[in-house]
Amino acid sequence: MTTKNSSHKSIPDKNDAIGLLKADHRHVEEAFEQFKKARSDERRQELATQICNALKIHTTIEEEIFYPAFLTATNDTDVHHEAEVEHSGAKKLIAEIEASSPADEYFNAKLTVLSEMIKHHVAEEEKRGGMFAEARHADMDLVGLGERLAARKSELEAADGPKSSSAPSSRGRTNGTSGEEVWSSLVAERERRHAGR
Repeated sequence: MTTKNSSHKSIPDKNDAIGLLKADHRHVEEAFEQFKKARSDERRQELATQICNALKIHTTIEEEIFYPAFLTATNDTDVHHEAEVEHSGAKKLIAEIEASSPADEYFNAKLTVLSEMIKHHVAEEEKRGGMFAEARHADMDLVGLGERLAARKSELEAADGPKSSSAPSSRGRTNGTSGEEVWSSLVAERERRHAGR
């Protein structure tokens, strides 16, 4: 296993940053498929919660770890900024979904639109010449980044994920709350949870 993926002929490593992020993509795609097939309101609510939590954790680890490393290695502000804007739009819709329920006549429509937004975002990241391809060709330590992503993901999962869909991005932009306020609340919540153990 190499620690850098600077070779154009490197073999993808399922344990590197891109492998971890792609696995997250597949997990959420499957949850969206299950949502489409769900018949009961209880199951739809369960899946919506699972989808929203998975996406909040995924966007957090990308914004805190992967995107800054990508920007540093590639200087590709266009791809980076587009990804952050897509995250911002998804977070707003996630917040609406979390504030509603299957009793809301727009609940299913919101999940459908979120699914389409995520499909587009994933396609942009995974396409030939997209963010992941560019990252593989840059001098990025994808294995080391994968380890950091996995550790942060585990930390967020243990804390039941970010408490707000407006988790801080690497650029400090959120849905009306300063990045410092959101970050402070996440740290305080984590400290409360650890103190109770």
